[in-house]
Parts: sequence; C-alpha cells; structure tokens
Amino acid sequence: MAALQTPFIEKMDKSIPWNEYPRPSMVRDSFLCLNGEWDFAISDTGTPAEYSEKILVPFCPESQLSGIGRSTEYKNLYYRRSFTLPEGFLPEGYRLILHLGAVDQVADVYLNGEKVAHHEGGYLPFSADITDKLKGENELRVRARDTLDPKFPYGKQTKKRGGMWYTPVSGIWQTVWLEAVPESYIKGLKITTDDECATIKVFAEGKKILTLEDGKKTYEFDGDEIKITPENPKKWSPESPFVYNFTVKCGDDEVKSYFALRKIEAKIVDGTPRLCLNGEPYVFTGLLDQGYYPDGIFLPPTSEGYEYDIKRCKEMGFNMLRKHIKVEPEIFYHLCDRLGMVVFQDMVNNSNYSFFFDTALPTVGMKRFPDAILHRDPEHRRIFREHMLGTLEHLHNFPSILYYTIFNEGWGQFNADKNYELAKATDPTRIYDSTSGWFWQRKSDVDSRHVYFKKVKLGKVTEKPIVISEFGGYSYRVEGHLFGEGNYGYTSLDDMQGFEDKFVALYENEILPIIDSGVSALVYTQVSDVEDETNGLLTYDRKVTKLDAQRCRELMMRVRGAIKK
Repeated sequence: MAALQTPFIEKMDKSIPWNEYPRPSMVRDSFLCLNGEWDFAISDTGTPAEYSEKILVPFCPESQLSGIGRSTEYKNLYYRRSFTLPEGFLPEGYRLILHLGAVDQVADVYLNGEKVAHHEGGYLPFSADITDKLKGENELRVRARDTLDPKFPYGKQTKKRGGMWYTPVSGIWQTVWLEAVPESYIKGLKITTDDECATIKVFAEGKKILTLEDGKKTYEFDGDEIKITPENPKKWSPESPFVYNFTVKCGDDEVKSYFALRKIEAKIVDGTPRLCLNGEPYVFTGLLDQGYYPDGIFLPPTSEGYEYDIKRCKEMGFNMLRKHIKVEPEIFYHLCDRLGMVVFQDMVNNSNYSFFFDTALPTVGMKRFPDAILHRDPEHRRIFREHMLGTLEHLHNFPSILYYTIFNEGWGQFNADKNYELAKATDPTRIYDSTSGWFWQRKSDVDSRHVYFKKVKLGKVTEKPIVISEFGGYSYRVEGHLFGEGNYGYTSLDDMQGFEDKFVALYENEILPIIDSGVSALVYTQVSDVEDETNGLLTYDRKVTKLDAQRCRELMMRVRGAIKK
C-alpha cells in the first residue's frame, strides 16, 4: 500500500518548510527561520563521528517528510547545521534569541560547542539568549532523546502503535528560529478579556505605548498593565470572530498582537445548567481533533493543513474542536481565533496507561474511584502539574480557547480536585473539565461523559452543564485512502451513504431530544481518520469527506437551535 500524503504537500517549500512567523500572539519585526535541511545522526555511543544522514526540520524523523521515515529506536538523536546572520539582522547592542517550538522529549542545545539550553517535555516551546556565544559562522547542534518515559507527557504516542494509539514521534517537530531584540525588550504579554474589556499586561521596564490598529486610540502607561474598554464592543464568537489588533512600544522595542472580547461561564438559565457564551446559552457542536497527518505525523506539510481542517469543519456546521491531548504550534490557535473555531484544549497525559483499569472497567460501569491513590510517583505528579501550568501560560492569550480538559478517561489521573483548584486559580476565565469521561471527583465546571457502544442517554442529571465529551466514532474505510490494514472504530459501516445515514440518525434520534435538558457541548469522534482508527469524517489524507457537508451543517444548526427560549 502506497504511503498516504495530504494535498498540502504540493505547496510545501522543501528548502525552508514552515517559513512563516511562528508566534502570532506576539509578533516582532525580526525573524530568521532555521528550518530546512540539517545534518542528522542516531547514536547511543556519544556524539557521532559523522552525521551520515540529512533531515528536513521541523518534521520528526519518523515522518515521510523528514526524509528519514523510520523509528529512531529510542536512541540519542543528533542534529547539526551552520548559520551566518544576514547583514544588519543583529544591530549593535541587540541580543539574539534562539527559539525551539518543541523538541520531544529531552533536549540539549549547543552553539559553537557550548551548551546554551536544556529542556524536558516535548510539547512546549523554549528559548535561549545566545548572543555571547556567537561567531561569524556558527554551528548549532541539538541532541534529543525520547524513550517514551511515562514521567513526561506523551499523549497518544506508544511503542506498539495500533487502534487508538499512534506512531510515536521524537526530536524536533516545530520551528527553530532566531530573533533580534534590544538590550531592554518586551519579554511577553498576558491578555485577559471578558465580553466588555481587555486587560493587557506587558512584561517590560519603562513607559509603554499601546495603539489599537485603527490608530484612533493610544494608551500610555508606566505600570505593568492597562485596561481597555472599547466603545460599542464587538464580541467574538464562531459566528462573528472579531479581533482587535494592537501594537505595544517600549523603548526601542515594538510588538504586535491582538485580543478578542468574549466570556465563557457556567450558570443556571431558567432552571437548567448551561454553558453561556457572552451571557447567552450556547451549544458547542464539536469534533475530537487529534492533530495527526500521514505525511508529517505531528505536523501537516504547511499551515494550510490546519486551515483546511478548521474551514472544512466549519463548512460541516461544527463550531468547536476538542484538541485531544496534544499542544499544537501557535499558528493553529491563531487560525482558530481568526476563523472563528472554539477550542476545547486537553492537557497532555503522562504516567502509565492501563487498558484494564482505565478503559475496560469504566466501559462496564466502574466510573467512580478515589484518585488520591492513583499514579502516586511524586516526580510524575510534579511534571504533570508543571506541564499543566506551562500549557496555561503558553496558550493564555488565544481567545478561541474557552475550555480545558485536565484528565481524560483516567489517564495519569491523580488528585483531580486539587489540580482543578490549581488550574482555576491560575486562569479563572476558562471552563475546566477535570475528568473527561469517568473517574469523576467533586470539583469540575461540567458534567463530562463519554458514550460509546450504547445509546446516548442522560440518566441522572447533576447541577452542572452536561458535556458529551466523546461519542460516535463510526468507522467507514474509504479504499485508496487508508493508512494500513487495521480498522478501529465503535461501529463499522460498509458504504458512504450508510455512514452518513447512521451519523444523521445518531443526532436526530439521540442528541436532539436531550439538548434542552442541559447538554451544552458535544464532541463527536472525530475530525479525520488517524492511522488504524478509521472513524473520521475526513479520510486521513484529507482528500475525501465521508458525508454531505450541507446536510451535516443543517443538522448542526438544528442541534444548536434546540434550546427552548
């Protein structure tokens, strides 16, 4: 069977892939992309004597697009390239910052033979000031090692892929880039909004000047933050994804960013618990989004892959994606902000998974269990908490993210109530689903349920908004668009019309009747096929949509309109 490829590969710049600004939440007019061909070696005997292969960064070595296309066998990965700064890129008195979007799982970075960074965990960005190590021509090396050590977040990666577990990735899988900054520069922004105003915190010393895009309003302030209340505020929603663009200057530094006015809350409306967007009851019709692609695995060939998924899902009438235990590059969230797609973001699980305890027992009814005694390794717990807080900080400024899932189906779950308190205190502006699926504890903003293998029924209703956070998962295999011979799903259909009719019947017969009882969000499994899991609405290569988009859109509109006013 030929290897699958997405159509986005046709527009990929093979000399410098992903050569676009990678941090849209804070844009500075300085960018030098270091993606492209690097020297590469795999070794467990120390620094290799020679780099015998070439790899295309930022694609992981397991992917087709990397040029390696095989497992790294959990050994040390060595990357090397040289660079010379373009004339004028680093003005006198400026500093040079090296950024790495994500390296899985443990990384050490060297410039001209000297260590400049160490990072653990494969989903969050890190950076280093490398000014004092610069020469005319520079050698940059990265050593990465990913043994799938369960103390680190790993998501859906597994050493023996199959079913709902996928090919593991390792090494560099997001953009590597450089920027020049003044000696005193803006370290970051923290943007917190509701549906009326925005509070913008600027991490910099000195007077700040903030200008809204139209230039009609300028704010000057010496403190850390400024509160902006636009006249006649335009609220953000999937139907009207309006954003306010702005620029901040501080000394010699200037950055661009944006904010959106929106508010998400859980409250009682006419006696029924609801999720409310901008004060009004709202039904989020969503899809589970794994973020996998057959040619790049963790990355599509270009950002057009993300844009296609978002736009296609909107065309089918969905207004939300549940980003499933994976943290994407910032460009994905930026596109959701601009295109009007709500994101329900999962934290990435660590610790060991048990099929018997985490899946089999809950499937037959054991869905409550005291979690203080689960996953008790102190280091595992510490790393999860640090990654959770790092994720909240990293993604804080993206208005499309309205909701976080802390634990999914018990994977790595421990002290869910305490982790809820920690997350809620860190960012109280989002909704938190502490235990998606089962092993419910006391504290969560929603009543979150997974329903497979049986009809969707509410049963006992709590005083919290109900989220059917996974359901469906119907499988239909489209010949010519399959990853392999494996087939995983929750009901199998033999033809496209049968698949579409089964999907429509699910919503008409089981979902529509329960919306008015407090169901505020629905997450159908899933956006696309992923490897053996053939239960997507799109094929894995994104070349076939398995149902009529207009029929699906009309159905989703009926679901969202099913709340009795």
